[in-house]
Amino acid sequence: MNIDIKLHQNDLPDDLKLGNVIAVDGEFMGLNIRRDPLCLIQISTGNSDAHIVQLNRKNYKAPNLVKILADNKITKIFHYGRADIAHIKYYLKTETLNILDTKIASKLARSYSDSHSLKHLIKEFINIDISKQFQNSDFGGKLTNAQLKYCANDVIYLHEIHKKLHEILERENRINLYKDCLKFLKTRVDLDLALFKEDIWAH
Repeated sequence: MNIDIKLHQNDLPDDLKLGNVIAVDGEFMGLNIRRDPLCLIQISTGNSDAHIVQLNRKNYKAPNLVKILADNKITKIFHYGRADIAHIKYYLKTETLNILDTKIASKLARSYSDSHSLKHLIKEFINIDISKQFQNSDFGGKLTNAQLKYCANDVIYLHEIHKKLHEILERENRINLYKDCLKFLKTRVDLDLALFKEDIWAH
């Protein structure tokens, strides 16, 4: 598959049209939100394209990107959005609205499997075995072509994967449970930012 990858510095271009349903992912220096900064946001329209924004970590000024993330009329598909949305809220100072999440959908729909990574979902539904070699690499500096391709792979398949998971959720009468989980996602992110990592529902 030929992927149209565009790297943007600091923000998305003013005149870029992405449509009403986009896939979104972020790359950070680690999973500790306060210690490990948000480095990149990648977006795909689902048409074998990836727009990768290398953020200015001195000020995190990205008004065009923030406008899209906060637009309730634009649907954003994440895979494990919990980490991405928390970093976005902490560093870009904005809520991310109108969210779908393939990891949540997978855990509810694919109860026949214990594997819910994006790599497994791409293999099952797209029949492509992608490399995750650069998952744990340095996204804080100059990016290699291999890193850019890795970032693109994290978003270009999410539209199709979510469609297939949604079909299973509908068929198995779990769609309302999925929608309720999505409503709770904002609260789960706020709990993370308040440093409540444990399951507060546990005994």
